[in-house]
Amino acid sequence: MFGLVGNLINSLGYIITIAFFLSRARGFKRLIKKERYKKLDMVLLSLIFSVLAIGGTYMGTDYNGAIANTRNISVVVAAIIGGPMIGLITGLTAGIHRIMIDPHGITAIPCGIATFLGGWGLGYLNKLNVKNKYILGFIGGIIIENISMGLILVMSKPFYLALNIVETIYFPMVLVNALGVSIVLLITENMMLEEDRVAGEEARLVLEIANKTLPYFREVNENSLKNVCRTILESLGAKIVVFTDMENIISYCGQDENYKIMHRKIKGNVTKEVLRTGKFRVVNKEDEEEIRLDCISDDIISFIIVPLKSGTEVTGALKVYFSENSYISERNKNLVLGLSELISTQLEISRIKKLEEMARDAEIRALQTQINPHFLFNALNTITSFVRINPIQARSTIIDLASYLRYNLDNGNKPVDIEMELEQVKAYVNIEKARFHDKINMHYEIDEDVKLIKIPSLTIQPLVENAIQHGLLNGTGGKEIYLKIYRVDNKKIRVVIENNGRSIDQEVIDKIYSDSIESSKIGLYNVHRRIKLIYGKGLKIERLEEGTRITFDIREE
Repeated sequence: MFGLVGNLINSLGYIITIAFFLSRARGFKRLIKKERYKKLDMVLLSLIFSVLAIGGTYMGTDYNGAIANTRNISVVVAAIIGGPMIGLITGLTAGIHRIMIDPHGITAIPCGIATFLGGWGLGYLNKLNVKNKYILGFIGGIIIENISMGLILVMSKPFYLALNIVETIYFPMVLVNALGVSIVLLITENMMLEEDRVAGEEARLVLEIANKTLPYFREVNENSLKNVCRTILESLGAKIVVFTDMENIISYCGQDENYKIMHRKIKGNVTKEVLRTGKFRVVNKEDEEEIRLDCISDDIISFIIVPLKSGTEVTGALKVYFSENSYISERNKNLVLGLSELISTQLEISRIKKLEEMARDAEIRALQTQINPHFLFNALNTITSFVRINPIQARSTIIDLASYLRYNLDNGNKPVDIEMELEQVKAYVNIEKARFHDKINMHYEIDEDVKLIKIPSLTIQPLVENAIQHGLLNGTGGKEIYLKIYRVDNKKIRVVIENNGRSIDQEVIDKIYSDSIESSKIGLYNVHRRIKLIYGKGLKIERLEEGTRITFDIREE
C-alpha cells in the first residue's frame, strides 16, 4: 500500500506543477475569471481539464487489473470551476478514455461511469456560494472516489478480486485525490486573490496620483504639467515623463540633469504613430534609434507612449521612460494606461473650464457646469474607501465615474439616443448607490422601441440627480425612484421620474414656471427651459403625498 501511496503522490506532484504553471498563464487566468462562459470558453476549458485527466490515468499504477490514478482530480476541479456542463464534458471524455484503454479490465467500466457521473453531478457544487472552494473540492474528491469504489464492488467480477482491489486502493485513492483537488483549487483561488490584490493596488495608486495632480489641472500650462510629470515620475519610479500635443513636446520632467529632452518638435516615428492611430505602444531597448531621438541618457532602455484623448479625438500623448532598474512591468503598463484615461478627463475638464469662461450663452454654460466638484470628490473618496476592502467594487465605480464624466464632457447640447442618456443615468446612480448603499432603489421601466429615439442630452440625468439629492437623501425614509419611458402614440414619447421621498416645495415649482428660480435650482430649471424651447411645453412637476413626480413629452422626429 505504501508503494501505491508513493506512486499516487508522485502523480499528484506532476498535476500540481502543471496547475501552478497554468495559474501563471495570462490566457488561462482570463478564462477562469469569466462569470459566464461562451461556447468556445467551454470547449477550451473542457479540453484543458480532459487532457489533464487523461494524463492522470496514464500516470496511474496497475494493481490486479485496476489502475490507481489521479484522473478524478482534474474532473472534480473542472466541475467546481466550470459548472455542470464543463464537468460533464471533462468527465465523459476522461471516462470514455478510461474504458477504451482497457475495455476488458475488471474496473474499466465502473471507473469510467464514476468519472462521468462525478464530473456531471459535482458540477452543481459550482452553484453553491461557498467562499473557500477547496473545501468543496475535498468533499467532491471523497464523493467521486466513493462512487468509483462502490461501482467496482457492484459491477466488477469476480467479487473477491473486486473486494481485494477496493480494500487495497480505497484509502490511498480517496486521500490523494481529495487532497489533490483541494491543493489545485487553493492554487487557483490564490491566483484569483492575487489578481484582485494587484488590481486594487493599481487602482489605489492611480487614485493617489489623481488626487495629487488634481490641483495642477485648474490652470493648465507648461509649469503645471511639469508638476504633473514630476508626480507621475516619483510614483512609478520612472526616469522621464513627457507630455506632447499633436506636434510638440509641451512639458517634461526628468529625474535629474542627466535626463534631458534635447528638442521640442516630435521626431520619433512611434510617437507619431500613436498620435495617428490612438493606440498605445511600448518601445524596448531593441529600438535604440527611437529612444535616442528623445533622450541622450545611456541607461534609458524602454518607454511607453499612451494617447491622450478628448472624446474619441487624440489630442496628445503621455510618454514614460524607464531604465534598467525600473523597467515597464505589466503593473507599470496598466498604471500608465489608467493614468492616461484620468489625465484625458482632467485635461478635458480644464478645457471645458476655459470654454465656460469664454461662453456668452448662459444656458450652455449651465449645461457644462453639471459636473459638480463636490460630487467628483465624494466619488473619489468612495472609490478610495473601496480600494482595499472591495477592489472589484472600486474598479466598477471607477468605470462608472469615467463614463459619467466622459458623457458630460462629450455631449454638450446635442441630441443623443435615449439609450445613451440612460447609460449616463445608470453610471450616476451606480456611483451614488456605492456611496449610500440601500438608501437608493432605482427602478427602470423602459419600452424597448424607444431606446433609439433622440433626446436632448443631459435632460433625464439632472432630474434623477434632483430626485436623489432633494427627494431621498434628507432623512424622510423614502428610497424608491422610478424612471419610466414609454410611447404615448406614434409621435410622442413620455418620460416620468418619480420618487417617494420629500415632496418638492410648491414655491420652487411656482418660481420655475415663472422663470424666477434661484441659481441653486439651475439644473431643474435648465431642463425645463430646454424642453419648453424645443418641444413647446416644459416639465410637469407634481407634488405627491410622498415625493415628487416630474413628467415631460418628447416628439419623435
